[in-house]
Amino acid sequence: MNLIPITSPSFIRQELLLSMPDWQLIFGNSNPLVLEIGCGVGDFVTEMATVHRDRNFIAIDYYNKGCLKTCKRIDKAGLENVRVVRDEAYSFMQSCIQPQSIQGIIINCPDPWPKKRHRKRRLVNEVFVKFLGGFMLPGADFYFATDFQDYGEDVANMMPVIACFENCLTPDLYRHQLPEYPLSKYMRKFMAEGKLIYFVQYRKKRCRRNIYD
Repeated sequence: MNLIPITSPSFIRQELLLSMPDWQLIFGNSNPLVLEIGCGVGDFVTEMATVHRDRNFIAIDYYNKGCLKTCKRIDKAGLENVRVVRDEAYSFMQSCIQPQSIQGIIINCPDPWPKKRHRKRRLVNEVFVKFLGGFMLPGADFYFATDFQDYGEDVANMMPVIACFENCLTPDLYRHQLPEYPLSKYMRKFMAEGKLIYFVQYRKKRCRRNIYD
């Protein structure tokens, strides 16, 4: 398959990620790192990075077309605090992110795999969240959003059993609106169809031992 080349200065090519990147050198500062897993067409990360210029955003997506569109949005907005990577989440984090170095992780509208026989393929589950926790700093936020009711409720009911995470939406397990949280293209599309968005937000607490190994 021929991929459209991405020449944007915001895009980090795979060959530059063969060893653990120095993100402070890449961004030119030591601002906190925020990771968006599955950036889609980049509208969400562009808005977040515009509002939070004191943070550095790493946007990853498996699809080349999405990375290309994300880079175009970032470049048009003149943002210097976003870098885009085409990769799969597990392999990227294992090879490119230091343990306890991320200030926030965002996952918006991942594939819900709606058929029951396929639900084991869902990205966000207890194993994956524990895996992510090992890369998060104490006080780091974890955001999850989906338009799929079953997925939203499953994640919301799963999160309280994971040690070292505290619910930021107490007493609710999820909400259908988050103030000041941008709505992506896909969220707006789903809402226009009359669907509700399920937002889950947790924060990593300081742990006495590493539960993520």
